[in-house]
Amino acid sequence: MVNRETSHKSTILEKARDWRWLILLLVTVAVVVLYFAKVDSNPPGYYIDESSISYNAYTIAQTGRDEFGKAWPLYFRAFGDYKNPVYIYLLAGIYKLTGPSILAARFLSALCGVLAGLGLGLLATRITKRREVGILVALMALLTPWLFEISRVVLEVSLYPICIVLFLLCAHHVSTKIAWSWKDTFSLALTLALLTYTYSIGRMVGPLFALGLIFFASRERRGGVLKTWALYAVTLVPILQFQRHNSGALTGRFTLITFLKPPYAAAGNAWEFIKHYFGNMNPWRLFVTGDPNVEQIAHLYGAPLLLAATGLLAIGGLVLILRHHWTNPWWRLVVYCLAVSIVPASLTKEYVHILRLAPLPVLILVLTIPALEWLTVRTIRRQAVLALLLLLMFVQGATFFWRFETDSSAKRLRQFDHGYPEQILGPALSMNQRPVYITDALAIPGYIQAYWYATLRGIPVTTFVRLRPDEGAPDGGLVISTEENCPRCRIIATNEFYTLYVADGPELKHDPLPETAFRAQLKLISPVSSMPAGGSSDLIVLVKNESNVVWTARERSGGVFQVSAGNHWLDQQGNMVINDDGRAALLRDLGSGQETELKLTVNAPGKPGNYLLEIDMVQEGVSWFGLKGSRTLRLPIKVG
Repeated sequence: MVNRETSHKSTILEKARDWRWLILLLVTVAVVVLYFAKVDSNPPGYYIDESSISYNAYTIAQTGRDEFGKAWPLYFRAFGDYKNPVYIYLLAGIYKLTGPSILAARFLSALCGVLAGLGLGLLATRITKRREVGILVALMALLTPWLFEISRVVLEVSLYPICIVLFLLCAHHVSTKIAWSWKDTFSLALTLALLTYTYSIGRMVGPLFALGLIFFASRERRGGVLKTWALYAVTLVPILQFQRHNSGALTGRFTLITFLKPPYAAAGNAWEFIKHYFGNMNPWRLFVTGDPNVEQIAHLYGAPLLLAATGLLAIGGLVLILRHHWTNPWWRLVVYCLAVSIVPASLTKEYVHILRLAPLPVLILVLTIPALEWLTVRTIRRQAVLALLLLLMFVQGATFFWRFETDSSAKRLRQFDHGYPEQILGPALSMNQRPVYITDALAIPGYIQAYWYATLRGIPVTTFVRLRPDEGAPDGGLVISTEENCPRCRIIATNEFYTLYVADGPELKHDPLPETAFRAQLKLISPVSSMPAGGSSDLIVLVKNESNVVWTARERSGGVFQVSAGNHWLDQQGNMVINDDGRAALLRDLGSGQETELKLTVNAPGKPGNYLLEIDMVQEGVSWFGLKGSRTLRLPIKVG
């Protein structure tokens, strides 16, 4: 009788567990649906880089050429940089079937996010041989804010999590085999190539991950590792050829965003790297406040990147790996990959940049697998801990998804150029005045929004004429501009960065100033006395024209002979350290005796010490005012 009752209770418990896993599976399906919900309208609008990727994918689908007419490029030139090929060619294939649309592009990114989450679940199932662990890992991955956010934008990085997962799946598969076949080595080399060509950090991540295969180099598998390295090396030949024929093309942006600049000593470089490396693992940033860059378009400012439950489980998983699994080459590879995945982002100035750290959430989620396997062992205490962690995961995940759904801040609308199609392009096209001239500021290539949205409306891009950075629109011309000032405009409409206007009057001409015009009085409003090494600061400079000549305002950001405030950095003896730093252009005419305020952004030297900040006026292409006898403004600044 007792045995029958015990058997009956066990049957009830088994059914309850089955229902529990069924519910978790249904929740996972519901979260997958959320990945595609309002995908074409949330985020609202379309970011400028999204338009660039989409437009180039469209031109490839139509003609096999990029926006500049280059046939089947390996990398896509855009905005002074080069975009990676994998996402664009994949989207081009979709556009070949569907035609150009925001929905198709955003759907691709969302699909990549879902596949990354499900792929992690598959990996967990293969590692533990337990489907319930796979379901939990997949659900946790899909609820992870970091992975969700980068799957909502049309950027190359949207593909990166699934590329990491594919590499891990292949690596785990070969880790279970005594000897590797050519199929195994080819699969590994292919996933390493995907890592390398999909996103810019991959040019460092790919080789570092390839190096990690040395953990598998037992006597039987050494040949397989060497073959994988050889095949992967072959896939790098196109990159080397491209770099040889386009010197600096793939490294130009890195030189702008890295702290590795002279006059740094080797010790200074090492210390900066250590600070950034550990700063990128800051738990407060990862689990509470997120990416510190308020303008990061792929992130809700102030939202966590990872779930608290993920962090707790990852710590538990790491402990279990170190105690019980460290002799397993697979787990040593995972820990190694996590450690080196932070390296590329740690060579740049910013901290916790969610795009450059894109491999990190995937690898942290992999660390949770041993802990989840341990917790799903059917003891009451472990089940209770697991239930609490699941509750925490659901509450935090639901809170994030609600916040993402309801965020319609002005900042977000501005970032994604939400009003551009209806407030700028629509009125411009309705005027039936052709061509429509485009005058872009050097830092805001708004032309691509005109090209992309015109393409969506079936309007040829020959409707638009892009003017050179130093070229003004003709009198009476209809213009869409991203320049910050507009000295001869009859404004029709504005929207954040964009102005639609008719040029009123002939183009402004600038000539070299006469010798008597190089006289200025400078005063700093709210001066600073210290700055962090390598940091920047916005200074307000009061400028007075002490000459008898009018200084003409800038019309185009690339115009010749424009008058600006600028600065140098000197050592305490007055010797030049940095000759040319910030610029603040004159945006309105300044007559004799008149004053104006200019915002000048200065960038401190990377080496700590005591410096002199020298502020001066300059006419571009002619001379600094100080060299003509005008008084400059010098301030002692402690950089540390």
